[in-house]
Amino acid sequence: MKTCIAVQDAPLNATAPQQWLRDEGVSGAIVLFSGHVRDEDGRVEALHLEHYPGMTERFLGTIVERAGQRWHLNGAWVVHRVGTMRQGDEIVQVAVSAEHRQAAFEACAYIMDILKTRAPFWKKELIDGSWHWVEARERDALAAAAWLAGEPGHEPR
Repeated sequence: MKTCIAVQDAPLNATAPQQWLRDEGVSGAIVLFSGHVRDEDGRVEALHLEHYPGMTERFLGTIVERAGQRWHLNGAWVVHRVGTMRQGDEIVQVAVSAEHRQAAFEACAYIMDILKTRAPFWKKELIDGSWHWVEARERDALAAAAWLAGEPGHEPR
């Protein structure tokens, strides 16, 4: 399985994942998730993400490796931004290629759910001119726990 894993402070290229995953007809499906900065309450002025360089990329690699074993992927692309972003900015791209669409859909969801709750990123929001750390949401933790429940060596959190 070919993989591309990166953490960067530069804006993401919207067409890069699909171009990179093309494999001359070996894969019947490419599924791409593109996450964007949003503000549900109309109060967030900016979002800032920090990470632990080296550790973050290794962790993302482990997630991708597990997904590749579980769904027999042909390729996986995970690129995440760090730094300060504004509403509408693309923050993460998760894309996978597989022989069949169901495997691609499930693997993409798995990678994103585990990344969102377990990867070593720290997020804060600028609200009314003041930065506030953001805690993980319970629904995200439940989604990740559901995927991990059947994996050996994973205890529920």
